[in-house]
Amino acid sequence: MLVTEKGQVTIPKHIRQAAGVAPGSAVSFSLEGSKIVITPVGTAVKDDRRAKLRAAAARVRRSMSLEFQQLGAEEIMNFLRGDEVKATTQPRRGRR
Repeated sequence: MLVTEKGQVTIPKHIRQAAGVAPGSAVSFSLEGSKIVITPVGTAVKDDRRAKLRAAAARVRRSMSLEFQQLGAEEIMNFLRGDEVKATTQPRRGRR
């Protein structure tokens, strides 16, 4: 593997996958004797995006009228498609 003029190299896919390094992941570099060691740092970007998406969904749900807050995902999708909306008395599934 060659190092570019800017000091860049490509980490092989199987090594990235095994180490859990995804695009946007932070890594640190250290020296162990004459070896360069690359270590993933912090949380994965994917987890950060999921947390942001959940927070955004919670904000949207809180901004809805009480009637819509009681609807599950399928009922909301039916409403958005223009189908008839029927509120259920059963608790929503998939909520944590």
